Amino acid sequence: MTDWLIGGTLAATAIAAVWFDVRERRIPNALTVSAFVIALVARSFFGLPALGSGLAGAGLCFLLSLPFFLARGLGGGDVKLLTAFGALLGLERIAPALAVTALVGGLLAVVEMVRRRAIARTLWGVYAILRSLGSRSFTRWKREEPHAPMTLDHPDAVTVPYGIAISAGALYGWFL
Repeated sequence: MTDWLIGGTLAATAIAAVWFDVRERRIPNALTVSAFVIALVARSFFGLPALGSGLAGAGLCFLLSLPFFLARGLGGGDVKLLTAFGALLGLERIAPALAVTALVGGLLAVVEMVRRRAIARTLWGVYAILRSLGSRSFTRWKREEPHAPMTLDHPDAVTVPYGIAISAGALYGWFL
């Protein structure tokens, strides 16, 4: 029964996240927080190891996505959605989910870059974001700087509704 609750919550959250992200380009806190809470409550019925796995999956997803959020390359809703899915999937299912998330996200980005004819500009922005991940000052960028990296805040940024990729990865991780 609890497996159905976790799986159903994961599927419903994935569908709703995609819908919100495509339509509104945001993922509501009510969706991600409720999925996170349901995951932890449902996992607690399986015992401490299952709960620990959910917390570890959530923590890993949060820690992996936080630098990209701080570098302004990932939205806050995406970080919270990844964290909720980490809690739902648990540590044992998260690695394949993250791999599929990265692959689908990369494919979406390539399609959008080609569609908008912004390949060079986007690749420069990705390079700048990745280069900044090791920098102490990556949160202090200003748009006025002549060579400021492209971030989600920039009006010319090529962005994709990453909730699609996150949801695809989570569903893959669950049904694997």
